[in-house]
Amino acid sequence: MEILAFGVQADEKPLIERAFQDHDAVRCLDVFLNEDTAPIAAGHEIVSTSVNADLGAGVLEILAAGGTRMVAQRSTGFNNIDLDAAERLGMTIARVSYYSPYSVAEFAWALAMAVNRRIVRASTRTRDFDFRLHGLMGRDMHGRTAGVLGTGKIGEAFARIAHGFGMRLLGWDVAENPACVELGMRYVPKDELLARSDLVSLHVPLMPATQHLIDAVALKSMRDDAILVNSSRGGLVDTAALVTELRAGRFTGVGLDVYEAEAGLFFLDKSLEAIADDTLARLVTFPNVLVTSHQAYYTEDAVGQIVDATVTNVLDYRAGRRSENVLVPRS
Repeated sequence: MEILAFGVQADEKPLIERAFQDHDAVRCLDVFLNEDTAPIAAGHEIVSTSVNADLGAGVLEILAAGGTRMVAQRSTGFNNIDLDAAERLGMTIARVSYYSPYSVAEFAWALAMAVNRRIVRASTRTRDFDFRLHGLMGRDMHGRTAGVLGTGKIGEAFARIAHGFGMRLLGWDVAENPACVELGMRYVPKDELLARSDLVSLHVPLMPATQHLIDAVALKSMRDDAILVNSSRGGLVDTAALVTELRAGRFTGVGLDVYEAEAGLFFLDKSLEAIADDTLARLVTFPNVLVTSHQAYYTEDAVGQIVDATVTNVLDYRAGRRSENVLVPRS
């Protein structure tokens, strides 16, 4: 049986092919799953998708009509999947509930330090043999306060790095993480965390309750010289409101690895096209903003774990087994 994998990156392809070689034939496509590409899956019982796939009701209906019975998404988040439609169509949906939290936490810190120490601006200057220091002054993280919104595995890993820098820790979550408390983290209401933190990092899932968690009101409550980092999901931040605050000259730096309208943009080469998204186009012009293309998870370790878990999900589906990765079980 051939498995069809959508949205496969060039670096990811050999890992997928190697992982499946003892089990199934796998066909890797670099196109992303949406209503236009869904008919390609006709005749494939199992489809694997990437984080930016469109798995709304319309796409699921096309897949089901073509014979697809199982979708194995290669990500933890599943806000892009209409689970009710999948259940109605009798489709099994699985995701990867765990992979290296260090990949995302370390990248979040890379963003924080890059905007704090003006690394991109400095690198651009030195390529032009401009070695001035004007405008490159940053701040010590030691002794300052890190606010962590979401203290699960990734948030905990981020907090451990902050602790290593010698920072004070504030946390916000629906439940306290004992490991974070041991590091000295104090859990406080979101408004207090935002008002007191020099660095705010987001590590919560995207769901209706967290959509625009950082909205206009939240942004105004943050310190003018704060650093904001989002390596979780773009929809956590109201980007239009963020642009408004940046235009007012606020924030030392903003590091974004995700964007709320990234589907159809991220993971693709748009360098020769006019970008119709005015908000994103304006966002990347700010000298204190660094935007990357949803790459925080993209390490050999994390991608390897994601691929291995995807293989296991497929084997479990075949055997009728159910694991914590299954969002909609086999009917």
